[in-house]
Amino acid sequence: MLKTLCLVVALGFTAVGFAKADKLDDIINSGKLRCAVTLDFPPMGSRDADNNPIGFDVDTCNDLAKALGVKAEIVETPFPQRIPALLSGKADVGVASTSNTLERAKTIGFSNPYFVFTFNILNRKGSGITNYESQKGHSVGSTAGTYEAIALEKDVKAWNDPKGSFHPYQSQADVFLALSQGQIDATDVTSTVASAIVQSGKYPNLEITGDAPYEKDYVALIALRGEQGVLNYLNLFISHQVRTGRYQELYKKWVGAGSPPDLTIPGVYE
Repeated sequence: MLKTLCLVVALGFTAVGFAKADKLDDIINSGKLRCAVTLDFPPMGSRDADNNPIGFDVDTCNDLAKALGVKAEIVETPFPQRIPALLSGKADVGVASTSNTLERAKTIGFSNPYFVFTFNILNRKGSGITNYESQKGHSVGSTAGTYEAIALEKDVKAWNDPKGSFHPYQSQADVFLALSQGQIDATDVTSTVASAIVQSGKYPNLEITGDAPYEKDYVALIALRGEQGVLNYLNLFISHQVRTGRYQELYKKWVGAGSPPDLTIPGVYE
């Protein structure tokens, strides 16, 4: 009887121990927050002349680490590796402009939106592309796994033009290089990226043709799906970024003039 009672007590303490285990506590106790950030996606993430990570997402990671009272560590992560980086334990959270799709939500946990994208057509001058539909019959491409890549590939298949083709790439840098060199004629990218690429002067033969008719892309911070404590903290952090004006400040710093997009969805939550 005594042995049984001791076993029950021991199991009770073990259960309590498991209940107390929390990723948020682990991050705070480690003194470090590892953020998966894509660094070929200006102005959200890139590197400066001294090879230091910069951008909206980089600053957001730094702000999150500061709020937690820990040091930020930027883990450079290509778009296709954002979720694997969390699942493999290479990063604690993803601050990498991740579209909050229902399919991804089967694997990873999403915060509330922290940024919203609209889209432009970026093409090579002289390609003959004048609007979205005129991409039909052309070779086009985008970064594999992104919101715009999924949408563009779907439309290329629907157009069913034997002269047209869709090419996925591992990074945005690969897309712009292929576009500049004539391997593809156009890509559909976020308006922030399109403007940054044209203004940089790095690819003088590229130009913005017009808008891509996609729905607004609400992107979120990501964490492991079962880490509700982390996800709750991320939601509160985003709320504070907006309420304190920091979101607006970062938008002006990295995107430029104009009002930052509303992170709420009319008719769903205000």
